[in-house]
Amino acid sequence: MTGTENTNIYIYFDATHTVERAFVSVGADQARRNKTYHPPCRIRRMSDTGESSGRRPKVVRLLDEYGLGSLGDELERRWTAEGDDRMSLRALADYFNKQLLATAMAEVGLQPLDGEVDNVYRLLTGDVSGADRTRTERRLEREGVDVEGLRSDFLTYQAIRTYLKEYRGAEYATDDRERTVVEAENIGRLRGRTAVVVESKIDQLRDAGHLEIGDPQTFVEVRVLCADCGGQYEIDELLDRGHCDCQPESEP
Repeated sequence: MTGTENTNIYIYFDATHTVERAFVSVGADQARRNKTYHPPCRIRRMSDTGESSGRRPKVVRLLDEYGLGSLGDELERRWTAEGDDRMSLRALADYFNKQLLATAMAEVGLQPLDGEVDNVYRLLTGDVSGADRTRTERRLEREGVDVEGLRSDFLTYQAIRTYLKEYRGAEYATDDRERTVVEAENIGRLRGRTAVVVESKIDQLRDAGHLEIGDPQTFVEVRVLCADCGGQYEIDELLDRGHCDCQPESEP
């Protein structure tokens, strides 16, 4: 390239102010040289009134910029769920950040395999070697992901809490029942899930000709053995009793 050549950079935006295409033109007498550009994330933009969208809660702004509007309802539903279905604020923050990562990767044409987003997120934020983190960052940058911009979008659990409680008005109602009653319900749900999985596996084996059985009925039993007193109990019985035979029944 000589000193007399002119270099022009052209950037095209779509109707939502997102970078759609960009190319570089070098020299008036040379053929246009196009260079594919993958927008790393949605471009930060000002509203029509000139007011920065950053004044909105960060979660709200990111839901809009990444096109994840329905995720807000999911966050509230997961936070206010009961038992094992409930997610903590820290878990929700990680879940939200992984959705941002998955969206950013998809926007540059990447198609992550099952579990790949989790692994990439771990390499970007977890306790890994500097070399592994750097390799991951450079790989994403080569594909067009704005890694630093993406990392600055990642949320803390405090941001999730503010969004859920102050913006959406959500509240997590603590269960004031006895702990053994609550855990008995949780264990019951786990037993139900186990029964469903077992029934599915039996059906698969029967259909494939590896097992001969009529109409199987699956029952999941949980028994607890105390190695000290030798007592064995159904889990519901033990929770109702509140103790094994090591602890004698209280006198009336």
